[in-house]
Amino acid sequence: MASTDWDLISSYAGLLCLASISIYVGAHGSLPTPKKPKIKGTDKSVVQDDEDDDDEEDEGVTDMLSSSDAWLFPVAGSVALFGMYAIMKYFGKEWINWLLAWYFSVAGVGSVWKSAVSLMRFAVGEERWKKFDRNRVLILKGPRELVSVSLRTPTIWLFPLALIPSVLFNISETSRKSALITDIMALSFSYNAICLLKIDSFQTGCILLSGLFFYDIYWVFGTDVMLTVATSLDVPIKLLWPKSLSFASERGYTLLGLGDIVIPGTFVALALRYDYARADDKGTFRKPYFYATLAAYFTGLVTTMAVMHVFGKAQPALLYLRCVLFLWAGKAMVTVLLLCALAPLVCCHCSG
Repeated sequence: MASTDWDLISSYAGLLCLASISIYVGAHGSLPTPKKPKIKGTDKSVVQDDEDDDDEEDEGVTDMLSSSDAWLFPVAGSVALFGMYAIMKYFGKEWINWLLAWYFSVAGVGSVWKSAVSLMRFAVGEERWKKFDRNRVLILKGPRELVSVSLRTPTIWLFPLALIPSVLFNISETSRKSALITDIMALSFSYNAICLLKIDSFQTGCILLSGLFFYDIYWVFGTDVMLTVATSLDVPIKLLWPKSLSFASERGYTLLGLGDIVIPGTFVALALRYDYARADDKGTFRKPYFYATLAAYFTGLVTTMAVMHVFGKAQPALLYLRCVLFLWAGKAMVTVLLLCALAPLVCCHCSG
């Protein structure tokens, strides 16, 4: 009987934890900022001063991903994926890796900065965060205001730290960038993507997952395009975990693409916002739909890793994640329909 490969199992467990934590944090980051009640007799200038804080989330109308947009995701993804594959095949992968490395390094500065600010804000709490000085930078052209940026003091001090991962990622001379630096940048990308990419309904979520279901089947099982691009691009668009309990890199890494985190993460975040919308005004709310979808994601990812381990071939994680999420969504819809069907009977019984 073959011995258990604990090094490989630890690698699967590490990726599973990173992905689940990323979705958990990103889903909570997608929650709207609670609106503060206006106090009678409060000076309007004070209210305006509080609302002008650019650290606050925008309480206006948020752009949502609609059903019509969801249909275009597989098409746009296919064009981008095959385009990169064709460029690498006919022109080589060195220059596109160099170009994308610089692009993601610049984008990584803003992403890591925003993630670090959100982490510190959560760590210190809202009350203490509001006590930090607010610094405003204005760029004027005559009497007209062109740019107005308002930042709390810790936000300014965190900017140099946000530069470090991007700088280290670009100056690395190794053929494979540091897994730690790659994971830091990839986690920040996934967090901000889940916070910003919001779907407007469960119907849109199902359309999105359905379209990408066939996208994965074709590009992973039908061709070698997906695997070639994923393993050739040396950019922070995937999570890496060494196949070793001692974190040594001799055996290589297991990897999970950010698409397998962000796309299901938007569905999980929608469930959390739905729980939030159903909550009362007491400040806390229960999260049954959120925990159900998060558990479904966890189960789907475990299934993916089990199949990958048994067959020894790369698997499209979204394929299994969608199956589990669809089962959950189907069960939830049946429950809602049953409740809607029973509601008139209950009302008639109560009125009788």
